[in-house]
Amino acid sequence: MKKRAILPIVTGFGLSLFAALGFAHHAFTAQFDASKPIRLIGAVTSIEWQNPHAWFFIDVEDEDGNLVNWGLELASPNLLMRNGWSRSSLKIGDLVTVEGFHARDGSNTGNAQTVTLTESGRNLFTGSNAPSE
Repeated sequence: MKKRAILPIVTGFGLSLFAALGFAHHAFTAQFDASKPIRLIGAVTSIEWQNPHAWFFIDVEDEDGNLVNWGLELASPNLLMRNGWSRSSLKIGDLVTVEGFHARDGSNTGNAQTVTLTESGRNLFTGSNAPSE
């Protein structure tokens, strides 16, 4: 009898954890604004190769000459690898040009559409989930 009472509790708890994971992932339009394109040039300072989205960070010089660190969202590591990326595609210190879309909240974050390595001119497909026009 005790086993029957515990099963619904454990099942309910498991389902609530699963539902929470679903909310952790977001649609493009929930965080980014397709009407606010950005073009940033800067040096890579950090790379986070993790799910559900990889992120990288670059130092960008603002209009006053100050360095501002921007966080840029990519697709999942799995999708990036299927499109030719590896953990070494971007390295700390690489100079890149990023085109994408600004965060809705105005913070120094964006969704990267294209990443171009300045030294080689190589374009990296970002796997962005931005809506197409």
